[in-house]
Amino acid sequence: MDSLLSANLLWSVLAIAAFCINVLALIYIPRDRKPTAAMAWLLLVFLLPFIGIALYLLIGDFRLPKKRRDEQQRITAMIAERALDLPDAEAPRWLQRVAQQNHALTGLPMVGASSAQLIDDYQASIDAMAAAIDSAERYVHVEFYIAARDETTRGFFDAMERAVARGVTVRLLADYIASRKIPKSEETFAELDRVGVTWAWMLPVRPLKGEYQRPDLRNHRKLVVVDGHVGFVGSQNLISRDYNSEKNIRRGLMWQELVSRVDGPVVAQVDAVFLSDWLIETGEDLSAVERVPATAVPAPPPADLHCQMVPSGPAYGTENNLRMFLSLIHGATEKVILTSPYFVPDEAMIYAITTACQRGLDVQLFVSELGDQAMVYHAQRSYYETLLRAGVRIFLYPAPYILHAKHFSIDDDIAVIGSSNMDIRSFSLNSEMSLLVRGGSFVAQMRQVEQKYRAAGRELTLDEWLREPAKSTFLDGLFRLTSALN
Repeated sequence: MDSLLSANLLWSVLAIAAFCINVLALIYIPRDRKPTAAMAWLLLVFLLPFIGIALYLLIGDFRLPKKRRDEQQRITAMIAERALDLPDAEAPRWLQRVAQQNHALTGLPMVGASSAQLIDDYQASIDAMAAAIDSAERYVHVEFYIAARDETTRGFFDAMERAVARGVTVRLLADYIASRKIPKSEETFAELDRVGVTWAWMLPVRPLKGEYQRPDLRNHRKLVVVDGHVGFVGSQNLISRDYNSEKNIRRGLMWQELVSRVDGPVVAQVDAVFLSDWLIETGEDLSAVERVPATAVPAPPPADLHCQMVPSGPAYGTENNLRMFLSLIHGATEKVILTSPYFVPDEAMIYAITTACQRGLDVQLFVSELGDQAMVYHAQRSYYETLLRAGVRIFLYPAPYILHAKHFSIDDDIAVIGSSNMDIRSFSLNSEMSLLVRGGSFVAQMRQVEQKYRAAGRELTLDEWLREPAKSTFLDGLFRLTSALN
């Protein structure tokens, strides 16, 4: 067979293979997937059939294994049976319906008689958690996307060691991929072993041990619970403010976070998230021995808040956080103030935000001027013109800080704080937790934080944005397309 015939035969085989890949992609990719995500995958496969199908086989399944999803469904039903339902009778009817929706999806109802205190100082939040651990008498539950022992977190680790020495049981969960890639991660977890902390990985990727799912499906939650009476939730990981990254140190980047201490019955819901993750990862059910019912949690003054924890992620059948965010924005009557470090919304979120502007609401968005992740940063920027033209006021938090806080407020009495960004990853791929709070005292604290953001940064105008160079807007549009690959 001469070389020309061999080449023609090879190209014919490749063409037939590419055609078959495209046909199969049209059949399988759109199933149970949002149209934008399906179109992004199909575009990639059509343009680069062999590379596209290889990537799809590697990261195309946005669901966790069926065993994990079934276990989450069982746990959600168990939580619903045990949960104390204390509806907020004074809330507007539309907000009661949002709480009802959250309850139906997660098993966790709205509870009252709770209090919350915001902490926006990076070191102070870690110190506050350590101080709470020093008061522990029974148990400490710790869960972080990233956990590392360094100069910033040393006091936290020392507090855990003292707790273990007193006979307190300390358990810790950390995300397998995110925590292992941090410098000197082996030393961190060796230290946990040394002091007697019981710990486990979340979502481990170890195929040889039968533990595998799409590698970028991660557990992004952050929480601490002490004795079932005190809890901490928010955006902050357990690590130095520069994430111990040489790249960040060279650029001088530092993370700005927001954490909330919570007291009262809502702490039982924070603990329920930990107990659920611990059960899924270890098979050990602690609810019978280390679950403090909401009715047994003291309500310290002023205890004037109604709260509801909303866990979400690929183990659930729907995007719990996105549904709540959309419902709250649509229910707003005066203002919507959003803070998200990675703001890559889907169509429903964009419509909700721009519609709020058209209804005459004051809508503001706080984001970082700098980005630490180029692809997400450019995808986020691609929405600025649409938002600015609709009337959204965008405030840029200044360098060298990365505004990593994740929260938003609705009118003057509703707020959300937690681990969830407003992006496709947090809506579909990450396990997240968001705390819904109703109470003017809490929103007043958040207003003070928002004012600090305004005072520190600057407002982006449409005129300024329209002067952006073509190269930047090209990259923005390109990475907007890739952001839909979920």
